[in-house]
Amino acid sequence: MKDSVIEQPDLRPADEVMRLRRMGSMFPSRLSFLRTLTRRLIADGSRVSRPHWQIDGDGFGTAVYTVTLGGHRYSLFAITQPLDPEMRTDRVIAEAWDAAFVLYDGVPDAAEIARLSSQAPLQEAGRFTQKDLCLSRANKSVRLFEQIVGALRAGSALPMGMIHQIGYLMRTTAVYGNGKFGIADRRVVAQRPGLEGPFMAEMLTVWLIRAFTHDLIEHMGGAPLPARVKRQLGIGNSTGLGMAPFLVSHPLLLHSWMICRETALARVRAAQIDEGVAQRLIALARRAAQHLLEWNIPDPMHQARIVTLRQEWARLTQGLTEAGLCQEGAVDALLERSRAGSFDLQELAVSWLIEPFGDVVDGLTECMANPFDPVLQPQMSCDELRGLLQEHCAFATEIDFTDPQASAQFWYVSEAKLEPRIGQRQSEPGADRESPLDIARRIQELAKDLTGHSGPIWQFLAQLPEHRYAVQRVQALAQNPYAEIRDNLVDADMAPIDMLRCKLSFFGASKFDPKSQLWTRITLAQGAPLAQDLADGTARDDWWLPVSAP
Repeated sequence: MKDSVIEQPDLRPADEVMRLRRMGSMFPSRLSFLRTLTRRLIADGSRVSRPHWQIDGDGFGTAVYTVTLGGHRYSLFAITQPLDPEMRTDRVIAEAWDAAFVLYDGVPDAAEIARLSSQAPLQEAGRFTQKDLCLSRANKSVRLFEQIVGALRAGSALPMGMIHQIGYLMRTTAVYGNGKFGIADRRVVAQRPGLEGPFMAEMLTVWLIRAFTHDLIEHMGGAPLPARVKRQLGIGNSTGLGMAPFLVSHPLLLHSWMICRETALARVRAAQIDEGVAQRLIALARRAAQHLLEWNIPDPMHQARIVTLRQEWARLTQGLTEAGLCQEGAVDALLERSRAGSFDLQELAVSWLIEPFGDVVDGLTECMANPFDPVLQPQMSCDELRGLLQEHCAFATEIDFTDPQASAQFWYVSEAKLEPRIGQRQSEPGADRESPLDIARRIQELAKDLTGHSGPIWQFLAQLPEHRYAVQRVQALAQNPYAEIRDNLVDADMAPIDMLRCKLSFFGASKFDPKSQLWTRITLAQGAPLAQDLADGTARDDWWLPVSAP
């Protein structure tokens, strides 16, 4: 990039960005948490060791992987056991899995390995301690697992078609952190170097599970996998409704994520592209096109979106040249052209344009953690609150809630699994136990009841305390405009899959494979550096939208 002093453009307005359809079109970027983790592992010169391995020829037993990060040692404990095929399911109601995992604070001794061996397979029903940082479980991609093991044992060609199509050996059905089921609260590691960012412990767990799956299949097959093949084998994940309400329950954290991404885009718009960056953008555009060709899923509606995106991407990037990209205003011109296409095209363009500018945007990842919640400002005047409603909340105040469709759904927590669920208000019981995710409706009711009131807001709340929650959220928007999803989350047409994709894109997920509007499969860490790459000193932070190797 050429040295220049250019005023940073304004960020895209929250009323444009924080819409479910756009959020449901987001792609991973270099700001995603897995990318941040691998950069830190590389910068720290981290190395992975395997102090414990007791796996039999059928692939059953226990293993421990240890890595040093930020001056602390962490270990992944893994246990695999026989599983009746009838019990293999991605659903949260499952009670048994092919493998279970615990991210451990330190290195477990024999006594701790024995404890983890008895408790990890129980998952939610187990008993855990403050040494246990994350809890996870996974099932094999049985077809691919068997094909690779057979090929390695026979010394025959690997099933590269299946490897490219599936992209992982195991698929996690949960990666729990932050105090769930008795494991350590996030505060235990939140200030530690390397784990201070959002979901860093969970991302470390996923990356180490990937290393275990590679070793496991090599052990069972009796031969090594080529490194290029292992890089293509990430970790699958099945994610459902349990993840969606997180974005609503942590509004200030959501703001931090989104404003960092929008600031990154603004910084890139302000930067002048030089020949090196131009060459990189052209190469990345080709990679993205190949990634889209390799992304195929069963769902016809979402596959049609992918096909459309392939065509739009080809048109957007057709005729790219170094000279054209180095012209002033080239980034803005590309962004403007993308606006003629789908939200998928627009958000893919954002991730693409950010990618070559690590020196400009990577520091923003230090601002993505946010432990705070909205706090009531009781002295704010009713007039000032009305101003915030007018400035930020048209998405809520303009909805016609007399239409049953506007409140057709409701969120609740299931008694059996303590997981979020969605009910149909007109036909299913439980609306009397509704979770407070009907933000738009609550804001509209606040706006109506605020009419005619003056003085400080505490006086209004003394009369109508039921509006306290909505007041806090509206007040937060003054300094945190990206804190609120600006759509109706109980509308008949609301699709939770949009919230899932937004959050998963920040994790670094790719190849979204929706199974309904309620849950999706994804791939994590595909293309990421291997433990061996760290040991060899060849690890690189260059795996945005990975593609298959020849």
